[in-house]
Amino acid sequence: MPATPDELFTYLDRLGIAHKTVTHPAVFTVDEARVLRGAVPGGHTKNLFLRDKKGAPYLVVANEDAAIELKSLHRLLGASGRFSFGSAELLRELLGVEPGSVTPFAAINDKAGRVTIVLDAAMMAAMELNFHPLTNTGTTTISRDDLLKFLEATGHKPRIEPVSSAGP
Repeated sequence: MPATPDELFTYLDRLGIAHKTVTHPAVFTVDEARVLRGAVPGGHTKNLFLRDKKGAPYLVVANEDAAIELKSLHRLLGASGRFSFGSAELLRELLGVEPGSVTPFAAINDKAGRVTIVLDAAMMAAMELNFHPLTNTGTTTISRDDLLKFLEATGHKPRIEPVSSAGP
C-alpha cells in the first residue's frame, strides 16, 4: 500500500525535516498550480516520470518553467536510448502516485530503489522547494538540503545534473 500524505509528514518529522503544506483544489498542470497555490515561497517544480529504451525508470525534477530537451537528455544521463514518458501503470507500481501527483516525495514508495532520481542543478539553486505531498491537492515546502536528506533516507542518492535551460 502506498504511503499517504500523513504518513509522509510523519516520516519527514522522524527525520527532523521541517515542512509546511498548503492545501488547494486538485491541479494537473503547472499553469493550474500557479493560479491556485497563491504566494507560496520557494522554487516551484515540475516532475517528469520517464523510462529509457530498455525500460529503466527515471524521475526528472526541475523548475516549473525549465525547458528540458527530451531528445538529447538520455545522452546527458547515460541512459539506454531515448526517453519516453512512463505509463500511468508503471508510475503507480513504482512510485505509488497518480498522474498529476508526481513528486520526489514518492521515493518513499520505491522500496526497491528502481527509480533513478535526477534533480536539475538550476532548481537546486533555490533554498526552498515545493512539491506535491503524494497528491495534487497540496503543495509542501521543504529546504533543498532536506530534500536531499529525505531522498537519501529512502535509499535514493539523487543525481544533480544540468538538465534544463531557462523557460520563456
